[in-house]
Amino acid sequence: MPSPPTLIAILLLLLAMTSTFTMPLPAFLSRLLRPLTSSARMGITSDTGSGRAAIPAGAETATVAAGCFWGVEHLYRKQFGGKGLYDARVGYVGGDVENPTYKAVCTGKTGHSEALQIHYDPAQISYRQLLEFFYRMHDATTADRQGPDVGPQYRSGIYFHGAEQERVAREVTRQVGEQWYGKEGKRVVTEIVPAGQWWDAEEYHQLYLNKNPWGYECPSHFLRPFPPLEDNK
Repeated sequence: MPSPPTLIAILLLLLAMTSTFTMPLPAFLSRLLRPLTSSARMGITSDTGSGRAAIPAGAETATVAAGCFWGVEHLYRKQFGGKGLYDARVGYVGGDVENPTYKAVCTGKTGHSEALQIHYDPAQISYRQLLEFFYRMHDATTADRQGPDVGPQYRSGIYFHGAEQERVAREVTRQVGEQWYGKEGKRVVTEIVPAGQWWDAEEYHQLYLNKNPWGYECPSHFLRPFPPLEDNK
């Protein structure tokens, strides 16, 4: 089998011969190379101080996982930035290994998911709004997978902080399953479990797509044109 560099050279040659290819080359290369670079050397883990925004008293926390955390963070910041979002940090949750690194999590053996932890003003954003957006921006019916990203670290999950969040999470998930996916014969596979220990991802992952505009973004991350959810208890 040709080596990865040889395969890349062949693909680039084929693309050069195809007039219909319109994706910018940096974006294409980033998407193509991501699987080859996911085990690169990692930085210091659980960086709880560097780059963290100040969180005022009264802020609430939401934690979700919806595949590659770069795109999840990017979409949440675009949707809620300046509208009550204090901070959004990518990291790891749900595993049983202390101080996980990106390299370790990418093996799928630590039990963690790539996740987003959101700090927000409940006077401006409701937890329900955050979850409805969560279900619009990814495919909640694919187990351990988002688009081409496969493995338990890419699973769909809601990690609740307290009984009220659990209640809202289960209610919204039920409605999504009945009103959005049930009509398509699909089943929501999102896990709903207590938040547990959170670990910040390495600093270079924070605001990754702001720093790398042509960086990899999962093709499953886009807003779906579902109708508003109705209370059908």
